[in-house]
Amino acid sequence: MSPRPNRVFLGVTGASGALYGLRTLQMLLQAGVEVDLVYSPAAKRVLFEECGLVFDRDPGVLFQGLEANGCRCFEHGDIGAPPASGTALGEAVLIAPCSLSTLAAVAQGRAGNLIERAAQVALKESRRLVLVPRETPLSRTHLDQMSRLAWAGATLLPACPGFYHQPQTVLDLVDHVCAKILDLCRIPQDRVPPWSGGEGSLPPT
Repeated sequence: MSPRPNRVFLGVTGASGALYGLRTLQMLLQAGVEVDLVYSPAAKRVLFEECGLVFDRDPGVLFQGLEANGCRCFEHGDIGAPPASGTALGEAVLIAPCSLSTLAAVAQGRAGNLIERAAQVALKESRRLVLVPRETPLSRTHLDQMSRLAWAGATLLPACPGFYHQPQTVLDLVDHVCAKILDLCRIPQDRVPPWSGGEGSLPPT
């Protein structure tokens, strides 16, 4: 069993679903995990369009009052940043949400920016790599790329929330996916409790 990571890399790309990246970051910080954070330019645009947040020079807009001393922000194009090396990369690489263009680039072994580079390092160092695609429907090309990544050792976690926890809000649905991301990394979270079994019978009519 792999130990809980002390530091992870979180890449946020330009797929719809900016809340997935935002809530994953916040839940990691709440769990006391250090985060190396990279937003792609497209992700910053989607963050503004979907959440009304402008992330440029002040990452404080992402933390929303949380203690963020353990978060380091890097530029998307900085392929010389510490997470670009296996000697400095954290124990896991998370890409949430993961655009299908980023997914394809990682599947093809590309490393043209820091997010792609960190993913390649995770694969070559046999560290946890979790990709959270949010797109539907999927073409055969998309499925082929996902198969290649799974074969290479990555974990594909599509942004498909469950409903057994009886969500009441959109945030409940988002947090269900983000909780699964943390669970895969063995990071404690208290937003979505583990399934304890059903009642085993229908309610009386």
